[in-house]
Amino acid sequence: MSVKILAVDTATENCSVALLVGDKVYSRSEVAPRDHTKKVLPMVDEVLKEAGLTLTDLDALAFGRGPGSFTGVRIGIGIAQGLGFGADLPMIGISTLKAMAQANYRLHGKEQVIAAIDARMSEVYLGQYQRLESGDWIAVVSECVIPPQEVGQLLDASPLAWTTAGTGWGAYEDGLSSISLNLEAGDVLYPDAQDMVILAKYELEQGNTVEAEQASPVYLRDKVAWKKLPGRE
Repeated sequence: MSVKILAVDTATENCSVALLVGDKVYSRSEVAPRDHTKKVLPMVDEVLKEAGLTLTDLDALAFGRGPGSFTGVRIGIGIAQGLGFGADLPMIGISTLKAMAQANYRLHGKEQVIAAIDARMSEVYLGQYQRLESGDWIAVVSECVIPPQEVGQLLDASPLAWTTAGTGWGAYEDGLSSISLNLEAGDVLYPDAQDMVILAKYELEQGNTVEAEQASPVYLRDKVAWKKLPGRE
């Protein structure tokens, strides 16, 4: 029987929805940083209608769990939870950074990717990924939030060529320019739900799901409100 997974992501400037039915992916995507709440549900309706399915026909619902915009991550999870509750679906949180690694493979066949999203406050959300034979990805460097000038010290110094992804490379070009790895500039700037559904399939096969009420974000920067206050961590 064909696996059916719906994915929703609004964690960055890109708003996207995708539906995996067996090996076929139906998707919608638009860079619309201020209109996520207006666009995401119509996108859900469109992909379901295109596939001739309803929410209750699905096996799971995936969502972009972050890191990304605080507001964007909350919007995406809130909408995904509403859909999940309504159809009693198990939920799967997918890393936005890992999704950009998958996008580089989908578009260009790249299997070593370093993803960096502009985290504001002179920091980036970063993750370094290598594709496995199974098609899933291993985090060589787990996702974290870090000043750009410290990234070079953290990355795995492999002789492989690493493809860059995300807005962080353009936003902090000066701070990231000292990295001594063999880097290839990539053109993937944002995560997309059509890559999240592929990653979600691996998670579903391993039983890595949660109930809708347990769906939670990954912000990485938990103490953002105290960041610039003297005497605070």
